[in-house]
Amino acid sequence: MATSIDMASLLHADDLIIAANGGGRYCLESGCMPHILIGDFDSLSGTEVDQITNANTQVYRHPINKDATDLELAVDLAIQRKIRNILILAALGGRLDHALANLMLLGMPRFSAANIQLIDGDQEITLLRPGEPHVIQGSPGDIVSLIPIRGDVKTLTTSGLEYPLQRGHLPFGATLGVSNIMTASEATISLQEGLLICIVLNNITRRQK
Repeated sequence: MATSIDMASLLHADDLIIAANGGGRYCLESGCMPHILIGDFDSLSGTEVDQITNANTQVYRHPINKDATDLELAVDLAIQRKIRNILILAALGGRLDHALANLMLLGMPRFSAANIQLIDGDQEITLLRPGEPHVIQGSPGDIVSLIPIRGDVKTLTTSGLEYPLQRGHLPFGATLGVSNIMTASEATISLQEGLLICIVLNNITRRQK
């Protein structure tokens, strides 16, 4: 897990903190005790589990042989509790298969009612759906990559980026949307068809495509 995130600075007093398996260790290291610990706990030592449970944390233990990752279980629990703004921290480190699966979770239909964002190091990742324009916050020079999932993205319009699009078409699998540049503190992105993963890399030196 990445440890460069200042977890405390991202939280509000009334936030519900759910630790998915090894996320419990991240909470311990950050000094932010979770309200809920969920998963099979195969990434935690017995001592770490005891530290968390002794702090009156609710514990949902699942078997190792299960049909969902610990993160999916955590997001499901948040949705069941009618939480509609979900921030996921440090979900991309370690194994590539887990990183890809965690990114794809954003596009699951049953999570469509929630606004889910992933933050890992200097990367902020959100899923953009058709409908109202999405406003992306950042700084001039930040890198923005737009990557289609689940088919082509059609009628894509962007502003506030060095390479804008006007009712453009972004084919699934194409790299056309990779490494655009913010020209202002906000960028606007709208689409009428498809699903789009938006990745903002903050404070990154400009790179070539």
